[in-house]
Amino acid sequence: MKKKFKTIYIFLGIIIVLGLVVFCYFFVGRARVAEKIIWGVDFSQMQAQSLKLNWKEIYLAIMDDLGVKNIKIHTQWDWIEGKKNEYYFGDTDWQVQKAEENNVKLIYVLGMKTGRWPECHAPAWTNNISEDQIKLELLKYIKQVVLRYKNNSAITYWQVENEPLLEFGECPAWYYRNDDFLKQEVALVKSLDSSRQVIVSDSGELNWWFNASRAGDIVGTTMYRKAWVNTSSFGFNFFLPNFYATYPIPPIFYSRKAELIKYFFNKDVICVELQAEPWAHKPFYDVPLAEQEKTMNLEQFKNNINYAKKTGLDAFYFWGVEWWYWLKTAQNSPAIWNEAKTLFSN
Repeated sequence: MKKKFKTIYIFLGIIIVLGLVVFCYFFVGRARVAEKIIWGVDFSQMQAQSLKLNWKEIYLAIMDDLGVKNIKIHTQWDWIEGKKNEYYFGDTDWQVQKAEENNVKLIYVLGMKTGRWPECHAPAWTNNISEDQIKLELLKYIKQVVLRYKNNSAITYWQVENEPLLEFGECPAWYYRNDDFLKQEVALVKSLDSSRQVIVSDSGELNWWFNASRAGDIVGTTMYRKAWVNTSSFGFNFFLPNFYATYPIPPIFYSRKAELIKYFFNKDVICVELQAEPWAHKPFYDVPLAEQEKTMNLEQFKNNINYAKKTGLDAFYFWGVEWWYWLKTAQNSPAIWNEAKTLFSN
């Protein structure tokens, strides 16, 4: 009996030691700050219009006033192919053309889940067709986009889907079933355009990026610091009220994960979504400004920049430029816009 307990204690001791090693690896230490950091922004025409902004005006201001040279544009399948086999590229043509004219480098997001709530943007006409038919139509749409823009010098990377491995958003059940279709999408893009690498993005806080690494050439991570936590989504809303929280994750956490991806997959990690706007219990433009500032304000914006620098990554795209412009023009509060301008001018 004593021998049996001794074996159990040894086993538990090994587990504890391994746990401490893993904890220290991911949560203790400092990453080396990258010598040169690329700063960019995410841009969504839909988000600009949700804030009742002139989306062309803000897009030009991003380049002309802020001086941004790297933009990730979020496009929507339902806006481009609102009717089956009828494609409207007028708005995206304009965005790509203006980027080219201003020597701006673009990440172009392709697919069905391309960012901004409800995340998945399938056209209404897909509601009454089968899963297999939707997949075929989506691949056909992606082909149309890649062939249209593959010769444009502004596009630096394709990004296939937006956090396709994170179950977040109003997407069909089959979408998250496995990553085989994601790989099929990536393979299609690469077959049509072998000159550009493909980014596959994943949650920085909730996933380990291994499947994203298997699917794409580059891993795009998100990076959020303060958010509204809906405890009902975890199944214990009877015990805890909903609340605002700061993610208890040190910068080294991202650096260590990136090291693993480089070691096992020989692929780079960039931040394609750095929080720079509020995250409230509903779309932030439907809550008072004081409520918005609980998760994003000038101080938090500066803190997020400093935090990002400490992760060791060398490219970051801010999520929230439309909000900065809304603050500047609709709220007479240009502080974050001006702070960002200083960053982009360096």
